[in-house]
Amino acid sequence: MMGMPANILLRVRTQDRALMLRCAMDPAAPRLSRAGWTAITHLGGTGPSLLAAGLPWFACCDLHQASKLALLTVVISHVIVQLMKRTVARTRPAKVERFVSLVSEPDCFSFPSGHATASMSVALAYGVFFPGWSVPLLLAALLVGFSRVRLRVHYPSDALVGQLIAALTTSVLAVLV
Repeated sequence: MMGMPANILLRVRTQDRALMLRCAMDPAAPRLSRAGWTAITHLGGTGPSLLAAGLPWFACCDLHQASKLALLTVVISHVIVQLMKRTVARTRPAKVERFVSLVSEPDCFSFPSGHATASMSVALAYGVFFPGWSVPLLLAALLVGFSRVRLRVHYPSDALVGQLIAALTTSVLAVLV
């Protein structure tokens, strides 16, 4: 008989899979829709995240400080994500569910989502210094996380945990920096 924690984990995994299957885009979806979600998902990639975090470094005052926090948050949260990915070693949905991802997969590990983490790291770091930007930045980061599920490369919990890593990392660094 399964223990209580194992039973809970099985239920969470089952719900996570069911939600991912409901949110996953059909491969036959219109090209424009796929292109839109692909553009959103790439906002959380390494290049755009580091560019968004680092480019304002050369500005002054609050923009420089926000850039400093964003860069630190992206780098430290990325290290955490990579350690977790290799420790948990969760297989990506396309391998488990036997369907095709709608964008290329950066590696074979699913948990947690690096794109969701990076985009949320940048959004929250700039939100600390510019509260008026918080809502649009947060919405953009949430869309990046959802796009990872929509495009079939992550389960919802992968994106959620990535976003939580970003939030915790930003919170700790905002106090220290």
